[in-house]
Amino acid sequence: MVFSNILLVFMMSIQFGMYGLMIDNSLQIFTGHMQVQAPGYKDDQKMRQTVPDIVRLATAIRDELNSETVAARGWAFALASSDDRSFGIGIYGVEPEFEQRVSNIPGLVLNGRYLDKTDAAEIVIGSVLARNLRVKIGDELTLMGSGVDGSFAAAVVNIVGIFESGVKDIDRNIAEIPLGLFQDMFFMEGAGHQIVIVGDSLGVVPEVQATVRSLLPADSNLVVPDWDELLPGLKQAIQADMGSSFFMYFVLVVLVSFSVLNTQLMSVLERTREFGIVMALGLKPGRLGRLVLLETAMMGLMGTVLGVAAGALVTSWFTSNGLAFPGMDEMAAQFNLPARMFPEINPLTLFAGPFIVFVFTMLAAIYPAVRLRWQNPVDAMRVA
Repeated sequence: MVFSNILLVFMMSIQFGMYGLMIDNSLQIFTGHMQVQAPGYKDDQKMRQTVPDIVRLATAIRDELNSETVAARGWAFALASSDDRSFGIGIYGVEPEFEQRVSNIPGLVLNGRYLDKTDAAEIVIGSVLARNLRVKIGDELTLMGSGVDGSFAAAVVNIVGIFESGVKDIDRNIAEIPLGLFQDMFFMEGAGHQIVIVGDSLGVVPEVQATVRSLLPADSNLVVPDWDELLPGLKQAIQADMGSSFFMYFVLVVLVSFSVLNTQLMSVLERTREFGIVMALGLKPGRLGRLVLLETAMMGLMGTVLGVAAGALVTSWFTSNGLAFPGMDEMAAQFNLPARMFPEINPLTLFAGPFIVFVFTMLAAIYPAVRLRWQNPVDAMRVA
């Protein structure tokens, strides 16, 4: 029981720590905790589904929330051409000052620098895209696309930075330019597509979401989807992983329960003659059954306390130092996870598993306790 409780505490802490990292790292790339968008934009992402006067609205939200973690963006598809090659990419128009507070892309720039002006003709691209286009810092790219009104959009920009996120799809297909340049290039007339908002934690998302909705113009029909709506696949992946993990935990608990059942049943059988004697002296079978349940409860309580204490100590060490998986760096990067995992200790991971083990332990002790009710004192005393 102690070993199983240690294992449950440690594995559940690792599991929920990984979930936290998956959510945080996924949201920190582009999504944020919530976004202000035009209706239907999250499904279609069409150029004409815009948020009017997006910078002014982002500023109003920033002032109301008293937070700098609010940034306006635009998004469009364009053809990026160098001297040698051309590739289709997704272009984000961003506010350089505030994008650094809602996304980790600015902090992943390995060569050069990040954007620093709202209307400069400059661009930051991914490392894979830079390799495919055969360009470096200081080279020029020609961007061609379609404006929000269907007109031809084009610009020539200088590469000032190359980032590497570790996710090849992002490093191959994404580039960022200043929002002012984006609006001029695609004839946005001050509009954009997303206002990204990051709260202090996932727990405050509903409250912040309600505040943001109250700031939207009544006639705008703008919506504020949260991270769960923006990335439904992330929550589904977590739920699927939890289902498979909990099945393995259930198997472990059942094995422990059968071990307790075997132990208590053997304990009852080995004391059959003694039980027969005390029943002959007048002790009722019900009280003997309660004695067996009390023994099991004491054993289960000791196993729970020792298991939780030892599990907390083991997990705490890894919480501070992390747990590395050699050779799994690339796999972790595919899921936006670092190579070193850090368990998360909370009341759920600390007590849920041991509590279930204790409950199943008590259930396993019911049969040995009930069996005493069928015991005949005379037959019991004849047992050698």
